[in-house]
Amino acid sequence: MNQYMLKEKMKVYFIMGSTNCSTDAEEVLEKALKGGATLFQFREKGTGCLEGGSRTELAMALQKVCRRYNVPFIINDDIQLMKHLDADGLHVGQEDGDLAEIRKAIPGKLLGVSVHNLKEARHALEVGADYLGVGPIYPTGTKTDTRPVMGYSVIRELRENGIDAPIVGIGGISASNASGVTQAGADGVAVITAISSHQEPDEAAYELLKSVEKGKESNPSNKIIK
Repeated sequence: MNQYMLKEKMKVYFIMGSTNCSTDAEEVLEKALKGGATLFQFREKGTGCLEGGSRTELAMALQKVCRRYNVPFIINDDIQLMKHLDADGLHVGQEDGDLAEIRKAIPGKLLGVSVHNLKEARHALEVGADYLGVGPIYPTGTKTDTRPVMGYSVIRELRENGIDAPIVGIGGISASNASGVTQAGADGVAVITAISSHQEPDEAAYELLKSVEKGKESNPSNKIIK
């Protein structure tokens, strides 16, 4: 996948596991993809999360949904599961292992890395990351171990220093504030509860996509020329 195509896939990056849904996870994902989610990450963590065979079965079921909609299926921080399912890629944080070794372990697959500053971003790209997740942009209750809220400052810093890689903003993002993230220079937004906790996941994804595109239109420098 070339960089332009990947940036298009970053627009509405939906992250979810069973613990994020009050209803059937497959149904939530299907509605989200119908509504406009462009990429999906399976993240099965937290109190009450599935383990072992049940976790693998859910991942397989969600992967099938993604395939029907031609949406990339990314696994969060589990190389073995990613390989077992032949998923499209892996997303890792700064504490999830040696990035160079991880890159070598998944040749030909997408690698996303969470970064919090210019130094981390440059290192991730040097070892072969395909895209960067930057955040938390706004306060979030989904994760309790997040770094301090950074607003748009790091996204702007990366762009001003020549980082042209696909960037997705994450943390406390909803349809009401997503446009500010892409206006600041991100290619899209990553969300969990903005879709998974919404009564109508398809409507939530659609509104997010509209907000993302509105922000991109108001930032000409963020537009990609084919």
